[in-house]
Amino acid sequence: MISHTRRRFLQYAGLTAGSPLLTTLPAFAAEIFPSRPLSLVVPYPAGGASDTSARIFGESIGKSVKQLVVVENYGGGTGVIGANKVLAAPADGYTFFHGSINEVFLSPLLNPAARYKPQDFMLAAPISDANIVLLVRSGLPADTLDKFLDLAKQNKSKPLTYATVGIDSIYHLMGDALGTRIGTPFLHVPYKGAAPALQGVAGGEVDFAILPYQSAFDSMQGQGRLKVLTSFSRSLPAPLRHIPLISQSRQMPDFEYVIGGGYFVKQGTPAERVALLRGAIGDALAKPEIRAKLEAEGRTVARPIDSQAQANQYFDQYMGRVTQLIRSVGRKPVA
Repeated sequence: MISHTRRRFLQYAGLTAGSPLLTTLPAFAAEIFPSRPLSLVVPYPAGGASDTSARIFGESIGKSVKQLVVVENYGGGTGVIGANKVLAAPADGYTFFHGSINEVFLSPLLNPAARYKPQDFMLAAPISDANIVLLVRSGLPADTLDKFLDLAKQNKSKPLTYATVGIDSIYHLMGDALGTRIGTPFLHVPYKGAAPALQGVAGGEVDFAILPYQSAFDSMQGQGRLKVLTSFSRSLPAPLRHIPLISQSRQMPDFEYVIGGGYFVKQGTPAERVALLRGAIGDALAKPEIRAKLEAEGRTVARPIDSQAQANQYFDQYMGRVTQLIRSVGRKPVA
């Protein structure tokens, strides 16, 4: 017997039960997509910048596709655990990834244990660039980036410690590159995500952190728990314009970095399902209230795109940024 749903698909496609083409259809081709909740995988614990952004998008995407979008957090391994969760799922569009340069590109290029390559993912649509900041513990005697760099150079025998979301993240490589530029090494302390790393610097466990901006930083600074010294961006959205730009630094005006991110699916996901997801992401990006929320969380928000060719261009741009950063710290990609 042919189910009601399958019969509707066959009639739409102009096929009958005896058609020889039926034997070549994928198992999920007849399914009306989506017919059940979608999983949005975030590769860090709840409470960090990625989690906040994913929950903003998840609600809007769910309304567009008329299904629940469930945010699932898998912290650890600098995003590798979350990335592998997506790649272990079927390429059917029901699982998609809140990914960035860190997890999709840097981890597989630098960590042999990742066991996947960037091309195992396909970008459905870019969503934003996260603006990266340097923040220090409240007791550190520096209130500008240049004073911080001078302090670091005075204490070469006891390197300053810094927190990031994990080994070989863009933030880790930036710390290495910053130390190389001033001729003073820093001691890296990896955490399992932005939220625990933030608590590390606020609690005085480490001297400073390099992290994607969150609005929580401002309230914590107001409480005297930390100090935000600079953004590594060339420009900032309006809610962040109180933060000094890296271009204002006397010693390091050209040390510019942002982290690009978007929604990725497993390579091989049917094009029409990726297109549906892309449209839902575009709907979210077009909403002024969502753009305002993302900008308040330190994001430079992307414009909606309408084709896989455009998404592929962004993918290639991300790969180029990563390759340049890896070379800048003298590393070589995993063969």
